[in-house]
Amino acid sequence: MKLFPLVICGALLAGTVAAQSLDVAPARVTIDEPVAIRATGLAPNERVTVRAELTDGGGQPWASSADFVSDAQGVIDASKQAPISGSYKELSAMGLIWSMMPAKKGVHAYQGQRNFGPQTVDFHLLRQGKEAASAHLEQLTLADGVQHLPVHEDVLRGVFFVPPGAGRHPAVLVVGGSEGGVPVRRAAWLASHGYVAFALAYFRFEDLPPQLENIPLEYFQRALEWMSNRPEIGDVTVGVMGGSRGGELALQLGAIFSRIAAVVAYVPSNVRVSSCCQQDGAPAWTWRGRALPYVIPRQKARGIGLAEATIEVENTKGPILMISGESDHIWNSWQMADEAVGRLKGHHFRYSYENLKYPHAGHFAGRAEFIPTWHSEVRNPTSGRENDPGGSPEGDARSTIDSMPKVLEFLRMHLSERLN
Repeated sequence: MKLFPLVICGALLAGTVAAQSLDVAPARVTIDEPVAIRATGLAPNERVTVRAELTDGGGQPWASSADFVSDAQGVIDASKQAPISGSYKELSAMGLIWSMMPAKKGVHAYQGQRNFGPQTVDFHLLRQGKEAASAHLEQLTLADGVQHLPVHEDVLRGVFFVPPGAGRHPAVLVVGGSEGGVPVRRAAWLASHGYVAFALAYFRFEDLPPQLENIPLEYFQRALEWMSNRPEIGDVTVGVMGGSRGGELALQLGAIFSRIAAVVAYVPSNVRVSSCCQQDGAPAWTWRGRALPYVIPRQKARGIGLAEATIEVENTKGPILMISGESDHIWNSWQMADEAVGRLKGHHFRYSYENLKYPHAGHFAGRAEFIPTWHSEVRNPTSGRENDPGGSPEGDARSTIDSMPKVLEFLRMHLSERLN
């Protein structure tokens, strides 16, 4: 009888020592910030499964899982260990998120959270198929303290993002691509890192033109002037950022407007392309009342109007950074960005320039957020057509991981330091 309490104490002690935990640190981050996912209290060299789940902005569930083997101390750390099997294979701290797949058929791609809401990711530690511990991660699509103000002033439409803190901030004009609307996600990312960002709509939004056709570049000139009158910015140079047709536009705006001091173009074209999305082609851009020369994509291979339609990137009054995917199936962004680099070299461009090319990345190369990267064909809301963006989940994720800090460093060097 005297041994009975000792047995109980021993069992309690053993249970305490062997208790499993699953921790995510930090547990609340911006959507572009990596975390450490760590399990403890396992047996040495024990094989376990970590499962991750989230519900996207369209209400669709996504999930991933990966098997790990614990070390001699009974610990697994996804930021330091590659899984031995599962949804992804390489060492990647955020692999459990970017490798997620939709749980239901008919889902074509991840959808972002609505109205800048946070995203919750649930993690589960499974031992022999049974849950032993769980943890949660909250990903913020907009950092604390960032203001977002709708712009409905004069002819301009969009959303103006202001980071916390008094005084002036470096600023970026953000333009979207053939999807139209307001490019809020990239602008929210920039504002979360201390930039004033003007997400400017220029078609398929409210009373703006329904198509990317005959868009006057004076509209963007007006946006730059409006930004210069904002007390958060003042009369200083700004950057411009865009993707796809917005990347083409960013290069074009940099070549025309001297107030633009830095250009970031994702998966761009180095030539002006026809309107989206008419079959027979029409000008996308006008300047001073005339249509700017353009090529029709299906004719570009024959070089029709190519010289006249090429953007004069050498006229840009600041450095240029391009991000492209070598498996881009929308257009050959990596080749066109290389052609822009070749033109800059040929004209002995005085500023820095670079094309960050990523193998196995597609038209979504360089997205500035840790989200599920799997996709099938994606519907263009302007044309209504299904398009294959190309790229693999791993290739797109690698482009995100590598390019995000490089883009932020580029902007810091050429915008933030100028402000100081």
